Amino acid sequence: MRDRSRTRGRQHALSDPHLSETRAVNVADLKALLEAERTGQPFLHWRTNVGEQRIRMLDEKASELTVGRRPDSDVPLAWDAEVSRTHAQLERVGREWMVVDDQLSTNGSFVNGTRVVTRQRLHDHDRLCFGQTLVVFREPDSHDGSQSTARVPTHSSVPPTPTQRKVLIALCRPVNESRYATPATNKEIADEVSLSIDAVKAQLRGLFERFGVSELPQNQKRAGLAARALVDGVLKPHDF
Repeated sequence: MRDRSRTRGRQHALSDPHLSETRAVNVADLKALLEAERTGQPFLHWRTNVGEQRIRMLDEKASELTVGRRPDSDVPLAWDAEVSRTHAQLERVGREWMVVDDQLSTNGSFVNGTRVVTRQRLHDHDRLCFGQTLVVFREPDSHDGSQSTARVPTHSSVPPTPTQRKVLIALCRPVNESRYATPATNKEIADEVSLSIDAVKAQLRGLFERFGVSELPQNQKRAGLAARALVDGVLKPHDF
């Protein structure tokens, strides 16, 4: 019963497409993901038991990676007691990546809630579950016709209006001063740029659209906007 309950829990968790987006995010993490996406190379990202983001690029030199609780694994999940010492493998076959679990693990490997039987091809945004740890597979330059967030057209190349630029600078100021700070609140922005809070909200909605982050979960829009503005080089150090 215990193993079946764990399996149902993993399947339920991975059926929620917004699971990874419900975790706390910060601008530094989003910037790192954007930069990884823009390489066009496949990569994995996950969080440790204390919430730290990890990214593993799958460059052309990589052809086989191990997933397991061993510290020397290519994808080390040492904190997860439900992960076997050697849990699964990731293999590149031609241009495709596959997850392989030939009964290596005790608790199995899952892709989008379905247990892997021998091997399964991976697609952009697939959610892999090893033990209790979620690992997301990204393939920004996907050649199967899917489009990643790195290829979604944004309007960041269109200069923001003078008022939008002031709001953007105020939003990003705390992040510029401290790597792990959160973007400024609406009140802090309003106080800096001498606008009402309602006016700040209206300007931010326009910026969300302009920078292509309006479809992000609500708790990621501000951090996503700041990350895109800084990664795109819209704001420079002298702006602060």
